[in-house]
Amino acid sequence: MFEIGLLTIIVLAGLSVVWFTLQLGISPMPSSAKATRAILAASEAAGEGAIIELGSGWGTLLFALARKYPHRRVIGYELSWLPWLYTHLYKSIFRLPNVELYRQSFLAADLSSATLLVCYLFPEGMEQLQQKLAAEHGANRLLISSTFALPASTPEQTTRLDDLYNTPIYSYQLG
Repeated sequence: MFEIGLLTIIVLAGLSVVWFTLQLGISPMPSSAKATRAILAASEAAGEGAIIELGSGWGTLLFALARKYPHRRVIGYELSWLPWLYTHLYKSIFRLPNVELYRQSFLAADLSSATLLVCYLFPEGMEQLQQKLAAEHGANRLLISSTFALPASTPEQTTRLDDLYNTPIYSYQLG
């Protein structure tokens, strides 16, 4: 009986990830170690305010930022419930009091408190982000994006990773 219950939970969790992948247009994909290191290095150019990860997924980058900047608020937005639940458990186990997690779309969130925005989205998500940023007219802040660029903006800096895909990391100075 235990095996059937466990198998049911695993299947439902898997179906949940598939469902949210189809709904959102992207699966929760963790940042690679190389991308995380590059983003952490680029983050040093940001001011001292809050850090927001737009689509925090499994928390790979979120928790790396929280450890690098323990004195700053690090906020993650994620819609898919399984990665969101995982990050909540991780935050509790590893006692990261500077991490705040929200199960909501960053498009509905107030991003004005952030001096650093980080993301690993997808082309349509970057278009939506561009529209949101244009409408908000926020203060001076840095946006670092892994893999995908803002469609109508020129990055201040592009770093290419030495990996299989020559992954770009884009940095934009906003406002």
